[in-house]
Amino acid sequence: MEPHPRLPIIGVMGSGSDDGQPLAGRLGRYLAHQPVHLLTGGGGGSMTSVSRAFYETTERRGMVIGILPSQSPAQPDRCKAGYPNPWVELPIRTHLPYSGEQGTDTLSRNHINILSADAVIALAGGPGTRAEIELARRYQRPIVALVTPEDRGYRDLDIPHIHEVEALAEHLRFCRGET
Repeated sequence: MEPHPRLPIIGVMGSGSDDGQPLAGRLGRYLAHQPVHLLTGGGGGSMTSVSRAFYETTERRGMVIGILPSQSPAQPDRCKAGYPNPWVELPIRTHLPYSGEQGTDTLSRNHINILSADAVIALAGGPGTRAEIELARRYQRPIVALVTPEDRGYRDLDIPHIHEVEALAEHLRFCRGET
């Protein structure tokens, strides 16, 4: 029996509180039509929006993966409240509780988010998303910011910025090894 070809894993990082609509929804639907798996932090906000749009798209090939934080260092076997969102199909529970300002700490699941992704798309977000961008650069993962033209959140970071979901085609070809 031939093994199934491995689908690339596209990590989408963004706000855990702001739903990022309509950009996150368009991104989820776009990715669902690509031969990829979607990976998020498995929580609320834009993570929920992109996961739901991906999950609800008919004829998708990939699945929704969520890397989940623990509640605290004292309770490493319990997920943080609100995790996973209802559209995560493959929840990966971790013992790692940190996020936000502590997003690059060794006790942050952000390392797993980035190391598990073949490419990363950063939506608008806060300190946790900035930490994931920093980790993507550290671990040399292809990364692009998909933000509105008005969003100035990552202008100080040396990463490509795009404003339309359709502009991701070139980025995804690169992560699949196509020329």
